[in-house]
Amino acid sequence: MMKRNLLLLLAVIVLAVGPLLIHGRDGAEFTGSDDQAEAMITQIQPDYQRWAVPIWEPPSGEIESLLFALQAAIGAGLLGYYFGRRRAQSEAKGGSAPNALQDAVH
Repeated sequence: MMKRNLLLLLAVIVLAVGPLLIHGRDGAEFTGSDDQAEAMITQIQPDYQRWAVPIWEPPSGEIESLLFALQAAIGAGLLGYYFGRRRAQSEAKGGSAPNALQDAVH
């Protein structure tokens, strides 16, 4: 069990750090899909005018990243709570944990 956990941890580290190492070689700056889409639209049609504007824009890219990460963390927390609760309910009824997860997915 411990060996499997260590292998999973190593896999997570490789998946998290690997793209950063590979991406760092080409010297390009990391940009999100919104920035790439804006650049492509400007390239295709330079006189394009936006027809909608955001109600509020974060003061910096760091704040925008923080809000995005916070949104992802809240979503992951809610999913973890839901699946944990389903598992606990299944175990309380005498069922096995994997069946509870399969029931939640289906």
